Amino acid sequence: MFEKLGHLVVRRRKTMVIVFIIGVLMAGGFGSLVFNRLDSGGYSNPKSDSYKVYNYLHKTLKVSDPNVVVVVDSGQLPITDPTIVTKAQMLEAEMSKVAGVTKIISYWNSGGEKSLAATDGKAAYILVYGADEAFSPKSQNMGAYFQKNFDGMHDGLTLYSGGVGVVGNAINKKISKDLSIAEAISIPLTFILLVFVFGAMVASAMPLIIGVSAILGAFFILYLISLFTSVSIYALNLTTGMGLGLGIDYALLMVNRFREELHHGNDIEGSIVNMLASAGKTVFYSGLTVIITLLSLTFFPLPFLKSFGYAGVSVVAIAVAGALFGLPPILALIGKKVDKGVIRKSAITPKEDGRWANTARVVMKRPVSVVLLSLIVLGILAAPVKNIAFSQGDSRILPANNSAAVATAVQESRFASNIATVEIVITNGAGRDNEISQYVESIKTVPGIVNVAAPQVLGKDVRITAYESMLPRSLEAQKLIHDLRKINSPSGTLIGGAAADYTDTQDGISHTLPLALVWIGIGVLILLFVFTGSIILPIKAVLLNVMSLTATMGAMTWVFVDGHMKWLVGSFTTTGSLDTSIVILVSVVVFGLSMDYELFLLSRIREEHLQGKSNVESVATGLQRSARIITAAAVLLAVVFAAFISSGVTSIKVMGFGVAFAVLLDATLIRALFVPAIMRLLGERNWWAPKVMQRFTLKH
Repeated sequence: MFEKLGHLVVRRRKTMVIVFIIGVLMAGGFGSLVFNRLDSGGYSNPKSDSYKVYNYLHKTLKVSDPNVVVVVDSGQLPITDPTIVTKAQMLEAEMSKVAGVTKIISYWNSGGEKSLAATDGKAAYILVYGADEAFSPKSQNMGAYFQKNFDGMHDGLTLYSGGVGVVGNAINKKISKDLSIAEAISIPLTFILLVFVFGAMVASAMPLIIGVSAILGAFFILYLISLFTSVSIYALNLTTGMGLGLGIDYALLMVNRFREELHHGNDIEGSIVNMLASAGKTVFYSGLTVIITLLSLTFFPLPFLKSFGYAGVSVVAIAVAGALFGLPPILALIGKKVDKGVIRKSAITPKEDGRWANTARVVMKRPVSVVLLSLIVLGILAAPVKNIAFSQGDSRILPANNSAAVATAVQESRFASNIATVEIVITNGAGRDNEISQYVESIKTVPGIVNVAAPQVLGKDVRITAYESMLPRSLEAQKLIHDLRKINSPSGTLIGGAAADYTDTQDGISHTLPLALVWIGIGVLILLFVFTGSIILPIKAVLLNVMSLTATMGAMTWVFVDGHMKWLVGSFTTTGSLDTSIVILVSVVVFGLSMDYELFLLSRIREEHLQGKSNVESVATGLQRSARIITAAAVLLAVVFAAFISSGVTSIKVMGFGVAFAVLLDATLIRALFVPAIMRLLGERNWWAPKVMQRFTLKH
């Protein structure tokens, strides 16, 4: 199949290049429309009790969360002072004229509702409601307006604008700005590194072409997906990082093999055919492995994680397509001019037997010592994982001096109850007064509940609103909801609200995780078996990746949970936990990328072994011919993701650090030392498989 593709590419190279260019331009044009269709929500579990409560309140009772929450600080005067009351009423009137505002509830117009007043009596809430859902783009536009016009000093009052509309807008704005900065850092630096690796200007441009085309193509697919379902703003970072990274990885492998074939005396057509039959096949199976891994993200109930699954699968598929159908015809056109613009001659014709082969031989002389030393290093890196704790992102992922984060901090510090409430709906609860009265008294005894409003009878149903004292997306809030669900409750009771939504999200992830792990494990084992023809190598690869991933989780915990190394990664608010969704994302991405490099290495080792070389020489030669590319690919990918560490949004910072750390660890300690040592210990058993299964393996 790949040989036939090679001949077709050479015959139709001009047509394929034209189609590729047109396709990229069209994808870029339509794909740019996705930026106005992204949201910052998607954390809710649509199958949960809390979501049922949300739908009941929102659709049946037309009750919604405020889009904007404004804290009004009256300074030294109490909020009941006539001067302050007059100013507050004028402020409410001004706010009510803002486009999109449908309702305003405040301490002043509610008759002095205590839950809307600060504990010191010198600040109060104004809750601003709109027609659209809190996380929608229109809500965030409203948030942007309030942050600009109703934040800071206003007629002698100090205003702090917060709430989901403001926070969502602040996150979107910050991510878009940080993404531009990250690209401005990573793309020029990546090209410089590519010139160093390839030693020639023309060859160095090829990976960037595939990387950029993968990003634009993925944006187009995400735009199409956004027409049918929600797509998270965070997916842009993964799209950019993986598009540039994997596009470069695959192009590196392909261009390197093309040049290798040319230097061995093959003509252009023969070089293209051999490149696709070897490196092209590796790219195809490598891409399939990463796609299977990333597809697991779509299993989770959260639209947030599903967005990453859509983005990841799209960008990998486009990167593979670009490497197989876009790059070969370009190489067929330029031919031997691929080495034009020489910068570093030694990179153009790398040694057949050099430093990497010698490293492998040294490692394989003392495999037991290397394995033990590697395990010790991995153990040290993994040790902090014992402190890992999970939560969900809130305004604290923004820089502490961001006005949206400041507003949330003011709410938490000055008000006894959080504006987010626990909403309890008892279906068919009307007429069960004694039972419900006892239930309300039980709710009041749960730690974290500061007040419970009188039950409301709504037709056949009963609604109970309870006020909590902590931020809804926190470990404390999760415990609160679990405690509420443990107490005896009337039949038909559903617990909702922001804290319940967070809890159901965390529980939804926990329940789906085993299925995702089984999918990844079985899928990767089958693909690696088909590719290598071995039962042992896939099991070894999975185990090594689990060790590498555990070490990465340990490093992430040490930095972002324990709060170390801020001098390197930049300032962030230490919350004592990691965002569960980001941890899942990093784990899946890292596992997929690790398998990527595993296939790069095993393909060359397998190729040498099939030519009759011993296990030791196959490993040494395979490492010599692939390690330079693997290391270069890892460094380039690390640069792309490390650029995200500059982000002011902690979740993006964590993702950048986690992926960059993991790929560097994988390309050095794991692939250069651990893998050769293990393969030396296993010897010819590396390639064992039952005869009955060998017919299902790939014929090289």
